[in-house]
Amino acid sequence: MTQSSGARGVPRAPPHYSVYSKMTRNRAAPLAAPDLATNPEQLVTIAPAQCLHPPLRFSLITRAAKFSGLVVMVLSATPSPAQSFPNRPIRIIAAEAGGQGDFTARFIAPGISAPLGQPVIVESRGGGVVPAQIVAQAAPDGYTLILAATNLWIGSLMQKTPYDPIRDFAPITTAVSSPNVLVVHPSLPVKSVKELIALAKARPGDLNYGSGSSGGSSHLSAELFSYLSGVKMTRIPYKGNTPALNDLMGGQLQLMFPNSASGVPHMKTGRLRGIASTGSAPSPLLPGLPTIAASGVPGYELVALFGILAPAKTPAPAIARLHQEIVRFLKTPEVKDKFFSIAVEVVASTPDELAAVMRSDMAAMGKVIKAANIRAE
Repeated sequence: MTQSSGARGVPRAPPHYSVYSKMTRNRAAPLAAPDLATNPEQLVTIAPAQCLHPPLRFSLITRAAKFSGLVVMVLSATPSPAQSFPNRPIRIIAAEAGGQGDFTARFIAPGISAPLGQPVIVESRGGGVVPAQIVAQAAPDGYTLILAATNLWIGSLMQKTPYDPIRDFAPITTAVSSPNVLVVHPSLPVKSVKELIALAKARPGDLNYGSGSSGGSSHLSAELFSYLSGVKMTRIPYKGNTPALNDLMGGQLQLMFPNSASGVPHMKTGRLRGIASTGSAPSPLLPGLPTIAASGVPGYELVALFGILAPAKTPAPAIARLHQEIVRFLKTPEVKDKFFSIAVEVVASTPDELAAVMRSDMAAMGKVIKAANIRAE
């Protein structure tokens, strides 16, 4: 039995739709058109197609097609984070102006600016915890980075810091590294690590070494040597490594662990005698010198690293893009040669490799720092 709708034999249309009667050609009062924007499925759940006015059927289908096309256009036009980053200037926070970290940051910045399509600005913010604190508290969006030395993570073992080096940073790459070098005054009757250890054990506390700031690379290199070899030496603190080197060459000190850039020139002139490298493998920066580890002190390794990091929770696409451009720049032959000329080696590690080094350094040096009661100045 059929229901009527004002005209005999005309099926009653579902609510909200105009219908067209083949028999009477009478149009019922139209109500609201289907909301295809929010309920496109209405197109397949409405009354049978034969009940719809042909122009209306065509109109509904056309509107649905246009809406679907618009959605596709909007989605395809919306850039992904990887595609949109970066869209404004990037800044690299470094330590005090004129230092190795500051030089490295200023050398890298223009090399990655062009491929990133944005200015890369270097800001020197002094020493201590200030540069790291700025970056740790910055928005995790990839636009604020830090180029920091090993003391970013080892320093937290010697003083309370307003950041956690593991929790609050996202590693990008170890940019460059430089081993320290064990040097002695030519008058000291030793030419190898084993001879130095034997002399130091025969004269406990008599041998003195100089170093700059407490907890610096030169200082920690000496303390690690004492800890692993079991010798006792006396530290003479200086305000910097340069005056300590001058006193070593003048005979007021017996030995020191300066960085390669500082030690090599004086080794070439014969004013200092090179004994061994502090790295885990022989370095081309120190040709002919063995490592301390291979010379009788197993497990010894301490090199000055300069890593680039972002705030924790920086999006992975941003980290990947930054890593890609930084590593690409560092691996060019001209850049490698430039760094090598100042006694620095390009590393260009992966983010995971830098993270592993940070954890390994903290685990190894934590015992040394505690045993020697080292506190940052």
